[in-house]
Amino acid sequence: MNILVLGVVLFVISLFVLELFLYASRIIRYPDRKKIRKRLSVLDSSDSMDSADPARNLLKNRTFSDVPFLNKVLPFIPGILRLDELIRQADLQATAGFFMILGAFLGLTGFLLGSVLTRNPVFSLMIAVALGSLPFLYVLMKKKKRMAKFEKQLPDALGLIARALQAGHAFTSAMKFASEEFDDPLGPEFDETLDEINFGLSVPDALKNLSRRVDCPDLKFFVVSVILQRETGGSLAEIIEGLASLIRERFKFRGKVRTLTAEGRMTAIVLVAIPILMFIGLYMINRPYVQVLLDDPIGNALLAGAAVMMVVGTLIIRRIINVDV
Repeated sequence: MNILVLGVVLFVISLFVLELFLYASRIIRYPDRKKIRKRLSVLDSSDSMDSADPARNLLKNRTFSDVPFLNKVLPFIPGILRLDELIRQADLQATAGFFMILGAFLGLTGFLLGSVLTRNPVFSLMIAVALGSLPFLYVLMKKKKRMAKFEKQLPDALGLIARALQAGHAFTSAMKFASEEFDDPLGPEFDETLDEINFGLSVPDALKNLSRRVDCPDLKFFVVSVILQRETGGSLAEIIEGLASLIRERFKFRGKVRTLTAEGRMTAIVLVAIPILMFIGLYMINRPYVQVLLDDPIGNALLAGAAVMMVVGTLIIRRIINVDV
């Protein structure tokens, strides 16, 4: 590798390491920093509310990075808004800029290690992509786990809201009971919706914001049911109670589907793992035997083709075993 390119890469990695160290030190020294900033932003927005345009002041400004320069640059990067939405749904303390810096740092480190170990640009690029995508995969994993927990909490919360409505409480009071009874993620999300209503936002708009913040199809049924009931009338308690029963039945049926498709998921894991493990084993046992795949252009093309076919096969199997309930 050119000594100039190596120097630039090491300099950029050093900057990333310094930024990550400063961010980690702030998290350790001030663990409640996110909650305090959220409370202060709410107080600041309430104090500076303009009577001429109150709806505009209810909008929440998201910070993409704690570094002012990056906070100005990141909004112009494609996909940053989607990443920020995923971080919000995963309820992570880090900002989108942190994950962008971490991904770039891991990608550059992987490319540097691959260039030193294999001296093959294709293999180095594959390592860089694999390591650089780890922070974003972590965000997706945390978001999926949190949304799954929300789905499990939703039927019980709807049952509580229905019983509160039958007892004569208002809809917002029933939601308040649910927000106090359940922990994260359902409790804080319902509590934020109630805060928006208390700040003057209409109930339909606040519920629409809730459905945008939480990626849960069952929640959208609840939001649509409440909005339609407020426009057409009817017993909201019966509607919500029936919806809670329907969601519980969907959970039962989804469990049966997962049991029936377990063999297909295991097949996909085995078919993907076997070629990778075989390549690693042969590389460690008899390196010259597989070195031609890394050095020869035809070998590189074969590796790329194999990777593409593995991805396509995995997507096909995933489409077969994923049954919409």
